[in-house]
Amino acid sequence: MAAFSAVKIPPPQFTTVRSSSQRPGSSPAHFAHSPSAFNSISFGSAKSVRSRPLFAVSSDVVSSSDKTKPASSSASNPAVTREVALELYEDMVLGRAFEDMCAQMYYRGKMFGFVHLYNGQEAVSTGFIKLLNQSDKVVSTYRDHVHALSKGVPSREVMAELFGKATGCCRGQGGSMHMFSAAHNVLGGFAFIGEGIPVATGAAFSAKYHHEVLKQSKPEGLDVTLAFFGDGTCNNGQFFECLNMAQLWKLPIIFVVENNLWAIGMSHLRATSDPEIWKKGPAFGMPGVHVDGMDVLKVREVAQEAIARARRGEGPTLVECETYRFRGHSLADPDELRKPDEKAHYAARDPIIALKKYIIEHGLASESELKSIDKKIDDVVEDAVEFADSSPLPPRTQLLENVFADPKGFGIGPDGKYRCEDPLFTQGTAQV
Repeated sequence: MAAFSAVKIPPPQFTTVRSSSQRPGSSPAHFAHSPSAFNSISFGSAKSVRSRPLFAVSSDVVSSSDKTKPASSSASNPAVTREVALELYEDMVLGRAFEDMCAQMYYRGKMFGFVHLYNGQEAVSTGFIKLLNQSDKVVSTYRDHVHALSKGVPSREVMAELFGKATGCCRGQGGSMHMFSAAHNVLGGFAFIGEGIPVATGAAFSAKYHHEVLKQSKPEGLDVTLAFFGDGTCNNGQFFECLNMAQLWKLPIIFVVENNLWAIGMSHLRATSDPEIWKKGPAFGMPGVHVDGMDVLKVREVAQEAIARARRGEGPTLVECETYRFRGHSLADPDELRKPDEKAHYAARDPIIALKKYIIEHGLASESELKSIDKKIDDVVEDAVEFADSSPLPPRTQLLENVFADPKGFGIGPDGKYRCEDPLFTQGTAQV
């Protein structure tokens, strides 16, 4: 199977470009093509195809005869091994069950603030992150719970963070939108759109600097950074600036667009002049790839090549994963703007059901084996809730930690106590 058989992109029409400012007779600027399957990627045409239906996944991606069929392969030659298939299934089921439990806990008053769930988009997180090494980095958005889980952050720590408890991965100070784990190289969820992309670009620069300047190379190649963000971010200035910088310096980063068609309540098709986001990659000289984000096997296939390319030092890739969220923008969103038939269309393409069907049809596992995984995950999520609920709240002494470089210079007095606990502090008469 070709590495990019899942990609709806025409063959390349050219291999060189010349800027308008280039003098006649001078050598044209060459794109640095890799010998990999990325040679099959088009650098785009000037005109976009505007006849596609008003659904996130293009009509040629959705099969009218079987809407839940993952990446094609013969029954005797499945695209993945049994071990890989079960790993993907377990990770996706964990993401779904965890988010469903979050909804329950939110409505019971166990969580506070905004909580954005990932239901429906599991194929993107699993398809990319399960291919990473421990030292690779992940930078997320406010919809970050499942990214953290896929990268290996324990369910207990993620749930405790959502409960605002001291045992959370950020000791209860981050909450839903700011998952961070240095041990797992999850560099944070970011509440403002586009905010994480420069952080991810900096992480990729650091990896290349350590590899090339400090000569701290690894046998497997460069550490890779994944920057996740949505379609609404792709009209943001930081997105374009970082695409330029990443391509200029050939940074080992993959820009993963989780195009779920809606930026809160704004339709993607109404908000951008060209809805085909993958075309923005070739504008900067990097490959732009479009993939069905409701199919974990297709996502994984594209991710393998993009990650391998980054490890080899061949630079960044922009991947547009067209997917769909099954819930509102957040748990505070009544989800009244999206049409019922649109939601039903994507519910019929549930990525977990599709993978389950693929596994059984290809003899990779039995239905009873998959049910045992479902039961295992239910137990894991229940345990996470019990752990979070019984964990202590952060102590007051944690209030000013990580705020000042030297807390004793302001936040803590000579007696070792916080100055804010001095009764005279709020009266303005305490010695500071």
